[in-house]
Amino acid sequence: MPRKERTSRRLVADGRTYLWRHRHGHRRPDGGRAVDCRQVLTLSTLPTRPATAGGRLRIVFADGPGRLVPGGAYTGSGHVGLVAGAVLNLHEPGAVRALLDVALARGWQPDVPGEVEVDGWSLLDEAAAGRGGGAGAADA
Repeated sequence: MPRKERTSRRLVADGRTYLWRHRHGHRRPDGGRAVDCRQVLTLSTLPTRPATAGGRLRIVFADGPGRLVPGGAYTGSGHVGLVAGAVLNLHEPGAVRALLDVALARGWQPDVPGEVEVDGWSLLDEAAAGRGGGAGAADA
């Protein structure tokens, strides 16, 4: 049975609990017609103490030349990648963990309240390599 799209999943990494979800979306310039497919992975930290707010990380994979951002009727959901390069499946906890590890290594601070948006393409190669999914390898 497929997961409900709006339901967050739990990921525990290095003793911290994150909630994460993936969705397909579009950019709407000036509130108009939807353009530019994008896959968005959102990770939120759970507060470590009452009355503390954690951070939120949005990793965005926007459509563009040489980029695979499926989201239509005949394409797989959740896969992002480069035409001749790395591929990840954003439905898989291991892929999410790999992206989280790269974001943390590059300075994202989950204890800082507020939302940070990151270009997912800047994380892809390193996350796929850390996952063992090098050039052309899909996370099945």
